Amino acid sequence: MNTKIDQKNSKNAPKDVIIITTGGTIEKTYDEFDGSLENRGTSIKNRILGKLRLPYTNIHVHPLLSKDSLYMDEDDRALICKTIQDESKKASPIVVLHGTDTMSLTANFCFERIKHLKVPVVFTGAMIPMGFEDTDATQNVTEALLAAKLLAPGIYISFHNQIFHVPHVHKNKEKRTFEAL
Repeated sequence: MNTKIDQKNSKNAPKDVIIITTGGTIEKTYDEFDGSLENRGTSIKNRILGKLRLPYTNIHVHPLLSKDSLYMDEDDRALICKTIQDESKKASPIVVLHGTDTMSLTANFCFERIKHLKVPVVFTGAMIPMGFEDTDATQNVTEALLAAKLLAPGIYISFHNQIFHVPHVHKNKEKRTFEAL
């Protein structure tokens, strides 16, 4: 009898998760010199992933855009959609970091165009940037990573301890969170 455990088939083997970064509040950084708060490139690896213990998850970051979602247009949404389609060929769950103002628009755009998705795609963002003490970024990214590993194939929004199946979700600006329609 072979007692050696096959790492690929082990329940404890790490699972790959792809993170596509697009910008938004979750990745905004504060510039002490000029006092600005802007998207300047992805910092997810250093700011969140470097602080989490993820022995069962291999993270692969795909920096795509560094843009406030209010400035995203149809070309940006098409690029995000195509990137999701391309990355989904790797058969790993996907988390998309996105600005909250138009996250449901982009998620709906992808829902309408991507047919026969074979992996879960989980969009998330934050109301307060990563570098701030009272940020919701760490919570939302952590929950999205777990959700991506557990959900069935489809497109979702994970936010403030809730999972919403796209297309029936929108941002409630008064409550500063997302909710089902």
